[in-house]
Amino acid sequence: MATYHNGEIAVQQRAGLAQQADFSLGGIGASIPPVARDFLAAQPLIVLGGTDPEGRVWASQLTGEPGFLKVPDPRTLVVDALPLPDDPLAEVLTGGPAARIGMIAIEPATRRRMRINGRAHRQDDGLRVDLDQVIANCPKYLQKRNHRRIGHGGDGNGDAAPVATDGSELSPAQQRAVRTADTFFVATASDHGDADASHRGGNPGFVQVLSPTLLRWPDYVGNAMFLTLGNLLLNSSAGLLVPDWETGTTLHLSGTAHTVWDAGEIARVPGAQRLVEFSVEAVREITAASPLRWSSPEYSRFNPAVA
Repeated sequence: MATYHNGEIAVQQRAGLAQQADFSLGGIGASIPPVARDFLAAQPLIVLGGTDPEGRVWASQLTGEPGFLKVPDPRTLVVDALPLPDDPLAEVLTGGPAARIGMIAIEPATRRRMRINGRAHRQDDGLRVDLDQVIANCPKYLQKRNHRRIGHGGDGNGDAAPVATDGSELSPAQQRAVRTADTFFVATASDHGDADASHRGGNPGFVQVLSPTLLRWPDYVGNAMFLTLGNLLLNSSAGLLVPDWETGTTLHLSGTAHTVWDAGEIARVPGAQRLVEFSVEAVREITAASPLRWSSPEYSRFNPAVA
């Protein structure tokens, strides 16, 4: 039977949404139903989060032709892909013991998404994930996009080799990428290391760059589960993935985050119920990380205005 951990319960209670959270608990299961199996089989992308050997939390992605996500049984997901060598989670996912990971599969064209959390093992040239949680998610704040694949003789730079650069703060160009983003993904983990990956979306500008090492974004109305904020209450480590939908570049950030409950600060941000501040500690940018290219967005009608 699904339950919330202490951090999630504490945030639900502080937000005054414990009753709604109890109702939303029905959206958390331990197995993949047939309709979700078919959804996964159609996807070319899955986002994942986990912890590296140094204890830093990162968010990343895996891509493949539709069908690369397989459900051999309701408690298992097979991913026919491995991270790039320079991916921040490559070491933990390509060797050694099972890694606790969180995943989110999204289909921007239909604004559908689902989260899957479990323990990943290397299996040949891919991963086998033994599932702990399967979570239904609402489509709010997800921008509508269509995709195409490049490379292998296609147009663009799809055959270019990925190039990774590291830093400890955001460069001016990376700051611009964050300021103009309408989507990013956030990875967190509980105090026991159980990982989760989630989506955050809004109109461009919804993420504020307060300095090269400090970001802030609004926490909008959601399902009241508070899986991300509950983890952060117990373990402040977090990772962000900011995709460049047009070029395939991925911006990976690792650091710490906390929830801002100050009513005056919250009131300055349209639509915000709470705020989250993220301190950047490590940056990795990988060019040509994805063969997928996505169309210009059709913004969600749920996105609040940006001041």
